[in-house]
Amino acid sequence: MATANKNLSDYDKSRLPNAKDFRFGIVVSEWNDHITNGLYQGAEAALLDCGALPENIIKWDVPGSFELIYGAQRMIVTQEVDVVITIGCVIKGETMHFEFVCEGVTQGIKDLNVQTDVPVIFCLLTDNNEQQSIERSGGKHGNKGTEAAISALKMADLRKRTA
Repeated sequence: MATANKNLSDYDKSRLPNAKDFRFGIVVSEWNDHITNGLYQGAEAALLDCGALPENIIKWDVPGSFELIYGAQRMIVTQEVDVVITIGCVIKGETMHFEFVCEGVTQGIKDLNVQTDVPVIFCLLTDNNEQQSIERSGGKHGNKGTEAAISALKMADLRKRTA
């Protein structure tokens, strides 16, 4: 859980594997793109900082967060990636839509992690209001996309070490 004292963008590169030999897939929701673009920029910057080659970062856009599941599944099947990061943002509104989308995406990403050999990283902001999302996509709490990239790097390395 993010707190006022925790910056999601903090990581110690010296304690991470080098990213140069990994292929990263990133599936980004176009819904709330003023948030998801910031998350993507954080993820991409962290991967590049850790040694990823630009040509080994594949970005696909999908219409909304619910479509992240299918996008990630197709990326696994067609792109020979070592890990996929799913980036989305769902902001609570006045209807049950928020709960249904969040639950569906959460379960779908979990299912991909169980059913495939490629780790899928969950970077779905599920905030009560837009300001909370802004604060977690490059604002005062840092960038959850950066955190997702670091998780992706660690999971790609785990996959490689346990193959």
